[in-house]
Amino acid sequence: MKMLKTKFKNFKSKLNEECGVFGISNTTDASALVALGLHALQHRGQEGCGIVSFDGEKYYSEKRFGLVGDNFNKEKVLNKLKGNYAIGHNRYSTTGSNTLRNIQPFFADTNAGGIGVAHNGNLTNSITLRKKLVEDGAIFYTTSDTETIVQLIARSKRTKTIDKIVDAIFQIQGGYALVMLTQKSLVGVRDPYGIRPLVIGKLKNSYVLASETCALDIIGAKFVREVENGEIVLIEDEKIESIKPFPPRKIRPCVFEYIYFSRPDSILNGKTAYEHRKNLGVELAKENNINADIVVPVPDSGNAAALGFAQYLGLNFELGLIRNHYVGRTFIEPSQQIRSLGVKLKLNANKTAIQNKKVILIDDSLVRGTTSHKIVKMLYDAGAKEVHVKIACPEIKYPDFYGVDTPTKKELLSANKSTDEICEYIGAKSLKFLSVNGMYKAIGFDNRNENYPQLTDHYFTGDYPVKLIDDLGDNKITQLSLLSTASNN
Repeated sequence: MKMLKTKFKNFKSKLNEECGVFGISNTTDASALVALGLHALQHRGQEGCGIVSFDGEKYYSEKRFGLVGDNFNKEKVLNKLKGNYAIGHNRYSTTGSNTLRNIQPFFADTNAGGIGVAHNGNLTNSITLRKKLVEDGAIFYTTSDTETIVQLIARSKRTKTIDKIVDAIFQIQGGYALVMLTQKSLVGVRDPYGIRPLVIGKLKNSYVLASETCALDIIGAKFVREVENGEIVLIEDEKIESIKPFPPRKIRPCVFEYIYFSRPDSILNGKTAYEHRKNLGVELAKENNINADIVVPVPDSGNAAALGFAQYLGLNFELGLIRNHYVGRTFIEPSQQIRSLGVKLKLNANKTAIQNKKVILIDDSLVRGTTSHKIVKMLYDAGAKEVHVKIACPEIKYPDFYGVDTPTKKELLSANKSTDEICEYIGAKSLKFLSVNGMYKAIGFDNRNENYPQLTDHYFTGDYPVKLIDDLGDNKITQLSLLSTASNN
């Protein structure tokens, strides 16, 4: 779920996934189990969370700002969410549109009954669709592209809810995973290329849908399989039906699920994300030409790659940077004095581990370089003899349109500077990015197939699987603002 943005400032130094979804059918304590699932998916979104449940007669909805554990507890909230079916959503923080009405799941009444929708991803034609819907008389209450999906379902002329859903998804484009709750069923949808993730689990006689397998583990559900690209799964009582309305396409999951987004213990393509990230470190080590004393990860995102790198070369792995896990999201924002402390609020050098050492510093990615510059300086200030930076993915040169919060191309360091220039900018002795072929080998492919890439790898290659219909150029901010105003008056 991506908000229709009216501002493009204050991007983070990392790429950020936008949302996690979870749903369960036909079980007691459905809303409590959804809350647990959302807790396991908290890394995918921390700004807001919501749950919609259904008891056979009525729908119930609760939405809150902040973390799942702070908001969904049995005494205060969960008892209000009655029923044996429920879906939930974690929202990643975006710039602008920070209102309760933008927190999902969304709910609407249609002529076929009520429907709740939770969405992870982004539509590449949402503005075009929204404009047409507004011209046709639709009234929007949020600035989220998810509401476009709800509107398309509600306005479909089909009779059955599942047919309305099919009608709607034939009109949308982009990378998306949807979990929906109707009066009779739990429904999961994955986009035709499988860009955004969605898995199926089973808990006794109940089926579960989730963004990652770690959310199945927390409730004791068994992993069944991934929802296939372009597939709709229709779950009613104890039965599951597969519907494939789209022409067959080669699956192209987002490469950053392997590199960064998924929790390390989640399974992707038969292996945990942790194993994939170790393998990225191994391939990076195979491309290494630097002699050093120790390997240091940027915690926590660089841990697995650094371990794989060190093990392959027989180098000492050291926690040369210590992370403070208790920095609140609001604490780092309030004043220039606090902001000027920068990365020191989250990381501190482990001086005795790095003094007089030649350090290889491993991170999963390099986006704008501002954090890397501060970390390299921190290591030198703590007495490192040399700092060589190794990045466990290729250069990020292109922005994303499928639900990942990326800077514009002007703000992507690798899109505007050579490797040598970036090295000088961050103050390192040397800098090396993993090659595209090395990345594919690490994840389980020999190289990019001549006919198509096996992953959505446009961040590095510029090869976008789905065209951005809503590319409005210099008029983008203005048109977004006008649409938001028109739909909320």
